[in-house]
Amino acid sequence: MTINPFEFRTVPAIEMKWGGAQQLGTSVAARFTQRNVGLITDAGLVKAGLIAPIVENLTTAGFNVTVFDDVVADPPEAIVHACAEVIKQAGADIIIGLGGGSSLDIAKIAAVMAEGDQPLAEMYGIGKVTGSRLPLVLIPTTAGTGSEVTNIAIITTGETTKMGLVAPQLYADFVLLDAELTVGLPKIHTAATGIDAMVHAIEAYTSKHKKNPLSDALAREALRLLGANLINACQDGSNRAAREGMLLGATLAGQAFANSPVAAVHALAYPLGGHYHVAHGLSNALMLGPVLRYNASAAAPLYAELADVLGVAGSGDADTRSNAFVEHMLQLMEQSGAPRRLRDVGVTEESLPRLAADAMLQTRLLTNNPVEVLEQDALNLYREAF
Repeated sequence: MTINPFEFRTVPAIEMKWGGAQQLGTSVAARFTQRNVGLITDAGLVKAGLIAPIVENLTTAGFNVTVFDDVVADPPEAIVHACAEVIKQAGADIIIGLGGGSSLDIAKIAAVMAEGDQPLAEMYGIGKVTGSRLPLVLIPTTAGTGSEVTNIAIITTGETTKMGLVAPQLYADFVLLDAELTVGLPKIHTAATGIDAMVHAIEAYTSKHKKNPLSDALAREALRLLGANLINACQDGSNRAAREGMLLGATLAGQAFANSPVAAVHALAYPLGGHYHVAHGLSNALMLGPVLRYNASAAAPLYAELADVLGVAGSGDADTRSNAFVEHMLQLMEQSGAPRRLRDVGVTEESLPRLAADAMLQTRLLTNNPVEVLEQDALNLYREAF
C-alpha cells in the first residue's frame, strides 16, 4: 500500500515530570541563556497559590520575572495587546505560558508581537505570521486543549466571533508536562477539558484532508489514554496515574490535530463560546454526540477502529461497531458529569439560527469534516443538541 505524501511537525522538546513546575528555574536555565522572563497566566491560578512558588523558584535560579495575569477565557484582542505591551515594557527575552489553553495561546502571540511589529490583524489565518518570536516555554494546567504542542492560537474578535492564527512560529521551544498542576482542577473542568481532548483525537483521526499515519498513531494512543482515565480523574482528582494519563493523552491529541486538523465539532462549538461564553471544552462536549452521528455515514469504518482502541465490547460490521463507539462516547460523557444539553448552559432555542449562521464562518474547520455541513445541517445539529 502506498502512503500519501504528508508533512508532520511538532515541538522540539517535551519533558513530563511530576512536580516539574517546582523545579522550573533549573529546567529553563539548562535550556536557555535568556534570563528576563515574561510569565503569562491567569488571576485564578495566582489566587490558587500556584504561581508564587514558581516565580520564587525562577528568581532563585537567576531569572527576572514579570507576571501578566490578566488572561481570561475566550481572550479578546485587547488582552493580547495589553500582554504584548507589558512584555515589551519589561524587556522580557523569554516567554513562559502557564495555564489553560487561553494563557498558552496568548503566550504564543505575545512571543511574536514582542519580537516584531506585525499588527495582530494581519496574523489571522494560515501562515500569515511573519518574522520570528521570543523563546517560548509552555506549561499546561489542564488536560484538554493540547495548545502546548499546537501551532494554533484562538482569539475572540468583535463581540462574538473567534479567529485563529496558524503558523509554525507558534510551536513552542520547550513543553513541560507536570500533571501535579492539574490535581486541583474541579470535576466539571476535568470532564469538559478531558472530553475536549477526546474530540481532538477523534476529529484528527477522521479529518478529511491531512489525516496521516503519524497523526493516526498519536490520535489512537491519545484516545486510549483519555478513555481509560477520564472517569477516574473525574471521580478522584488526586489520582496521580489518572491525572498523568489524561495530561499525556491531551498532549498526544494536540500533536495529532496540529497536523490533521479538527472539523465540525469545533466549528459548531466556537459560536457557543462567542455568544454564551460556554467554556471551549464544554462546548465541544455538547456538540460531540450530534456531530458523531451526523458524520457516521462517512466515518463509520474509522469509528469502528476507534471502538477497538477504547476496548468497546462487541463485534459486527463497521456500522455496528461505529454505533457502539458513538454510544460508548455518549456514556463516557454522561458518567463524567458534564452538562449534556445546550439548554443546560443557558442557550435559548431562538438563538440557534444565529449560531448556525456563525458556524458557517468557520470555513478553516468545516473543510476538514468528513461530511459537508451546510447552514441547515448546522441548525439541525444545534437543535439535536438543544
